[in-house]
Amino acid sequence: MLARQLLTKKSPSLNLPRDVYTSLVGSLFSDPRTLIVGAFGTILAAFVTAWKTGEPLLWICAIAMTVITCVRAADMVIFRKRRAEVMTVDAARYWEMRYVIGSTAYVVVMGVWCFLTFVITSDPLVQLLSFSMALANMIGVSGRNYGSALLVNAQLIGLGAPMTAGLLSMRESYYLVFACVLVPFFMSQKAIADRLRRTFLNAVTATADVKLLADQFDTALNNMPHALCMFDSARQLVVFNQRAATLFHLPNVSGSRGPPIDALLSGAAAAGVIDRAEVVSLREEFERRLAGLAGGKLFINTKDERVLSVSFQPMENGGSVVLIEDVTDQRRAEAEINRLARYDALTGLPNRTAFQDQMNAIVGGLKSNRLCALLFLDLDQFKEVNDTLGHPAGDALLCAVAERLRAIVRKSDPIARFGGDEFVILQCGISRHEQVERLARAVVETLARPFAIDGHDVVIGASVGIALAPTDGSDAHVLMKNADMALYRAKAEGRKGWRFFEPDMDVKARARRQLENDLRNAVATGSFEVFFQPIVNLNSARISVCEALLRWPHPERGLISPLDFIPLAEETGLIIDIGNWVLQRACAECAKWPDDVCVAVNLSSVQFARSDVLTSVVNALKQARLPARRLQIEITESVLLQNTDAIRSLLQRLRDLGVGISLDDFGTGYSSLSYLHNFPLQKVKIDRSFLENLSPRSLTLLSNVARLSAELGMSVTMEGVETRSQLAFITADGNIDEAQGFLFSAPVPAKEIAALLDPQAMHDMLQPMRAQKVA
Repeated sequence: MLARQLLTKKSPSLNLPRDVYTSLVGSLFSDPRTLIVGAFGTILAAFVTAWKTGEPLLWICAIAMTVITCVRAADMVIFRKRRAEVMTVDAARYWEMRYVIGSTAYVVVMGVWCFLTFVITSDPLVQLLSFSMALANMIGVSGRNYGSALLVNAQLIGLGAPMTAGLLSMRESYYLVFACVLVPFFMSQKAIADRLRRTFLNAVTATADVKLLADQFDTALNNMPHALCMFDSARQLVVFNQRAATLFHLPNVSGSRGPPIDALLSGAAAAGVIDRAEVVSLREEFERRLAGLAGGKLFINTKDERVLSVSFQPMENGGSVVLIEDVTDQRRAEAEINRLARYDALTGLPNRTAFQDQMNAIVGGLKSNRLCALLFLDLDQFKEVNDTLGHPAGDALLCAVAERLRAIVRKSDPIARFGGDEFVILQCGISRHEQVERLARAVVETLARPFAIDGHDVVIGASVGIALAPTDGSDAHVLMKNADMALYRAKAEGRKGWRFFEPDMDVKARARRQLENDLRNAVATGSFEVFFQPIVNLNSARISVCEALLRWPHPERGLISPLDFIPLAEETGLIIDIGNWVLQRACAECAKWPDDVCVAVNLSSVQFARSDVLTSVVNALKQARLPARRLQIEITESVLLQNTDAIRSLLQRLRDLGVGISLDDFGTGYSSLSYLHNFPLQKVKIDRSFLENLSPRSLTLLSNVARLSAELGMSVTMEGVETRSQLAFITADGNIDEAQGFLFSAPVPAKEIAALLDPQAMHDMLQPMRAQKVA
């Protein structure tokens, strides 16, 4: 049972780290002298017993032990020559098994020799000699071969079993007692060997751990981005890393004892790190902080313009750990962040924050007889440059504008870019308005000259709003607000000019803000109405289309004209929500009308630019359950001035859906005949201006536009028909299909349009047309 336990128990060596396991195997082959000396005594005893008894089997055992010993000695010599190759677990296992086989063979032969002396002889001297030598070798097992658990187990079994069997073969009580005593002796030998192995393993592991920890500490210490020094209580440098050695020009390696503070700083000065004149003051600062007399970090400026931050951490033993960090990049980054926070990255001019700080300081220190002028300027046609030449060209243009402004503005006058295409100038120390006008004129004239940008001659302009301090305000916020209002007036009056702030501008600005707030509330509460104006088919003398027109009944101001609030809605983006609401209401009302009457809805260019028009149209038709053929979308030329390809694609998708597309107010603005050819239009609505002053020239132009549109396959609608003479002319032309105007009906609320569509009402309304036809 003991033998089975010893052989089947898994060797713990296989679970050891590679270096520990190879060290254990190496210990088996470490000293061949002990093996040879021990084997010599045993072999000599074996030959003595063989000579004394003359037994052939004993001679065989003695010779076998001799041969095995020689082979093992040779094996140990071979191992020592190949020791460097035994670096893997598999190689170490191979050599361990060779040693185990040789050692086991030796002890088995020895055990047989001991067993034979009890079985085949009765000489007490022979038996005592063999037993004592076998027992001595048994004791040596734990002392020499503890490194291999497998070897210890094999030797205890190979030697112990024959010895016990030999004692039992004597069949005497003393021998039986001795045999019984041997079993716990063998177990104690095994325990001793196991204990020695564990002790050795713990020592090897602890040594490896300490070495590993030391290597890791050394690696971490020398790979720190900062220099580290440790001083003892006597202010002597005891530990430092490679970064500190380089920084202070220390010749010693990391971890060795270094010089005192004087020599440390002198070495740094000799290495050209710090100025020699600063050594004394730095030594005093070091001494104060190491002694705990001063706190905080110490900053050192090196000769190569770097900044070192030195922090001190006291230790319980009176020493200190000093960490030296190169904060040059951090300082530069902080300076750059501060610069970016106060300067425009593109032009290099101060930004809004920096300019307002300067302006508050200057305005606050004004003398009673002096003025400051704030010039707020905005570039004209800058968006067109971005759209046509691209944003890189726009950026180059902004830089060129900044250079021109620097050239005409005094160095004492702050100038800044506020973002986008807005610039500001603070003209200081003036006494007359004429000085401000001269600068404003210079700005406008300078920026009106062409700019050479990427091979293109770019022509823009500038509008300038001016506010004076302290007349128009005594702080930056008020001055900026007033200059902005003056700029708004300058742009409204034709651009490329300047305007001084006037008090009534503030009144108008307040009114505009109030109107904007009311408009937002109206959008939120749905406080609008949709009116409809009929469009009459001149051939059938029936109403064919009703145009939806937005009205805003203000609770205090009454009915507000679309001319007053639609531009504001477009500027603020509210037109998107308003337009979608009108579209949905118009489709819902049209669904109540006769099937042959359509509805026309105007869509703003802002809706095409900032919203999904196609989705809005589809949703409105779906909610009203209105066929797409009964909806006509009216657009102006401003829509077609946007992204041409995208607008053409969108209009075509609406046409494919079945929606009609009308070009409204044709003949005004940027009217171009190319629109009639390049876009999927179905109807052209000629602007009312052609009928306001009937002259041969205007009538000829009107007739030709109508004829050209008709020849291109589009229907023609005439707007603004108010008199019978106008009706007579367009009816006689023959190319105009529809007419719209007060002659037939003014725009009416939705509840009244249904009455107009009644056959009898329609008959009465179209009586002028019938009379015209009869005439």
